[in-house]
Amino acid sequence: MRPFLIAVSFAALSATAAFAGDEVMAGYIGNTAIVTGGMTETRTYYNADHTFTLKAPSFGMTWKGTWKIDGANLCRTYEKAPPGVPNPFCTPAEAHKAGDSWTMTLDGKTRTVSLVKGVQ
Repeated sequence: MRPFLIAVSFAALSATAAFAGDEVMAGYIGNTAIVTGGMTETRTYYNADHTFTLKAPSFGMTWKGTWKIDGANLCRTYEKAPPGVPNPFCTPAEAHKAGDSWTMTLDGKTRTVSLVKGVQ
């Protein structure tokens, strides 16, 4: 389960250091990052007040916390981290907008990430 949760966290939070500060997250705010290709689909919602919710609907699990841009990284601090996930969990930051889809590989496994409009 640990590799799954790390992959989910990484994929849902991926981002590019080309942007300064919180602007890198502008496309994520109020939208849903959907990650597929792992053990389960996950959905992450980011809010302008620097809070987030990560859900794994098929497992009936939800995690909440806060996010911040720290240099070139997006760091999430969970209220209670998923098992095996460091807290805070930081990944490179990459800007996207609703309608974008991309793939990423972590631990040799490819995931598809789609950023969809609204909370879904």
